Amino acid sequence: QVQLVESGGGLVQTGGSLRLSCAASGRPFIWSGMGWFRQAPGKEREFAAGINWSGGSTKYADSVKGRFTISKDNAKNTVYLQMISLKPEDTAVYYCAAGRIAWLPAATPKLSDYQYWGQGTQVTVSS
Repeated sequence: QVQLVESGGGLVQTGGSLRLSCAASGRPFIWSGMGWFRQAPGKEREFAAGINWSGGSTKYADSVKGRFTISKDNAKNTVYLQMISLKPEDTAVYYCAAGRIAWLPAATPKLSDYQYWGQGTQVTVSS
């Protein structure tokens, strides 16, 4: 079993920044690809950013490209999402997810490629 615990969410003004963290435990972290998804009220969960096991491959949704950066620290079993230039439309619950396939060479945006999920952290961007 894998446990994922997100932190770092909060309330920020338009144009502000936040860094989300996701601490993983329960299985070797190094071989997991990781992802960040988000879900706004009344909407489906959507992909925001993903990273492969080594950190050498990243992928971003078009809506966050250039503003969000995903990174992975295998020594600390933690994945991060640095968010800058935040917009009201970024308001959502952000979820960390661990991939189901070991050593996947590329980051994946597919929700079905992720097996474990955190409880989510709320990000609210005020206008």
